Amino acid sequence: MQKVSKTVILAGALLALTMLQGCATRIKASSTTNPPPSEAFSSFGRIEVKPTVFAEGYKGNQAGMAKIDENIRKDLAESLTSWNAAPANGRVLTIEPIVEEIQFKSGAKRVLLGPLAGSSGVRMRVMIRDNKGAVVATPEFFQRADAMAAGFTFGVHDNLMLTRIANLTSAYIKANYVRAEGGPTGADNKAVEAAMTN
Repeated sequence: MQKVSKTVILAGALLALTMLQGCATRIKASSTTNPPPSEAFSSFGRIEVKPTVFAEGYKGNQAGMAKIDENIRKDLAESLTSWNAAPANGRVLTIEPIVEEIQFKSGAKRVLLGPLAGSSGVRMRVMIRDNKGAVVATPEFFQRADAMAAGFTFGVHDNLMLTRIANLTSAYIKANYVRAEGGPTGADNKAVEAAMTN
């Protein structure tokens, strides 16, 4: 009887482990760092930030995308007011955040399923162009929320993931205003290596 119990416990543990491994986010990053833009953003007399959108043909979690957009706008509001108060020079920089992939587990799903709801993840590309259509930069940003951590905090980590990717985006824009220096994508080596092996 004791042997049977140990076998059942072991089988259950292996099944749970397999389920959790299957819950890992499939979203990966292509690099840990973004290259510098072709020029510093201060070269432009006006900087405009467009609403965050999904990549063409992609359908994802609208609430997650809206939260990212809200956070980017909040992060950049003061800086944009200051930058755009300078004299216009005929040059306009347009910044368009584009969510390429998102897996966002809502609070309700987390409460019901916990870690078994899976990991959350998001990858975003920001298209930065001048008013003639020339590309100045295309930084990529990546964040994830581990299934276990997010599950046991009932979705707090999922929501923090959306805040972090917005913060990374805003930090890149601010850091490259005075001089072109690039910045982190938010991905670690593990996320990039996984993308290369798939």
